[in-house]
Amino acid sequence: MKNKLEYPNGAEFAFTILDDTDDTTVANGRPVYDLLCNLGLRTTKTVWAFDTTPENRGPYFAGETLSSPEYHAWVHQLAADDFEIAFHNATMGSSLRQDTIRAIEIINNEFGQQLRLHCNHGQNRENLHWGADRYSSPLIQNVIKLYSKFHSYPKFEGNNPESPYYWSDVANDRLSYIRAFTFRRINGAKIPPGRPFRDTAKQSGPMFFNTTDASDVSVFNKFINKASIDKLREQKGWAVVSTHLGKGFYKNNTLDPVFERTMKYLATLPGWFVPVSQLLDFISVEVGSQEISAVERARMEFSHIIDRIKGKIFDPTLY
Repeated sequence: MKNKLEYPNGAEFAFTILDDTDDTTVANGRPVYDLLCNLGLRTTKTVWAFDTTPENRGPYFAGETLSSPEYHAWVHQLAADDFEIAFHNATMGSSLRQDTIRAIEIINNEFGQQLRLHCNHGQNRENLHWGADRYSSPLIQNVIKLYSKFHSYPKFEGNNPESPYYWSDVANDRLSYIRAFTFRRINGAKIPPGRPFRDTAKQSGPMFFNTTDASDVSVFNKFINKASIDKLREQKGWAVVSTHLGKGFYKNNTLDPVFERTMKYLATLPGWFVPVSQLLDFISVEVGSQEISAVERARMEFSHIIDRIKGKIFDPTLY
């Protein structure tokens, strides 16, 4: 693997955002994306293709979908402005196989770009390799299963061929990337295994990738600031920051001033600011996208568990 990357156009580091669409509306989303667009920062926005029935929404009800004409038109504009449109399941509630396929076809036919990237959403039953299935360690799997029983989590069946929620085969054929874990670290080169990776024990087609975890504006501002950006630049690193741009980044008719100031500073630096799939393509070529080894997988999974425990002990507000 290369220790130091040579980014395109003489850039010294790379930075992008992966925006989970929860809580995003035209009203609170457009001002954030207008800022990113005007600064020359191109990122990735996940979308939901259509509404779900009220009884199937669970706690997720605030975000708009492509069923809204105004939201639909806005996402078209984002795609035209070279933002990546990605998948966050078909909608905010659990979706059967046929609805997931329909949603993928809607997105592929709408925006002049093929859907390449998927992020599981919340507690949707069709989530891929979610819950205990995220881990290969029997010890971790059993702990997660026990935890899930006490918290009434559903079974996650997107990779179960016997389930009506199954769509793993579709993901193999149509997707390039699936988000795996999120960490409380910024430099993707230092998040194990340090690259997008194949895990054919789960999916033979897409690669998996890990990201920084910044659930809302307060967490984002804790992690992404002048000092952390300067350090990322010094390390010649790359960052994919998972967040929800609908959660506090624009509130009371005002952009969050800390976020706005940080993005303006970021845009003055010699960074490479492209959507997630484009960055992962580059990393895959430069670093290598080989199959993850058993040792790497174990290190990644236990690192993630430790990361979660540390977060809950030392900074519970992050969760």
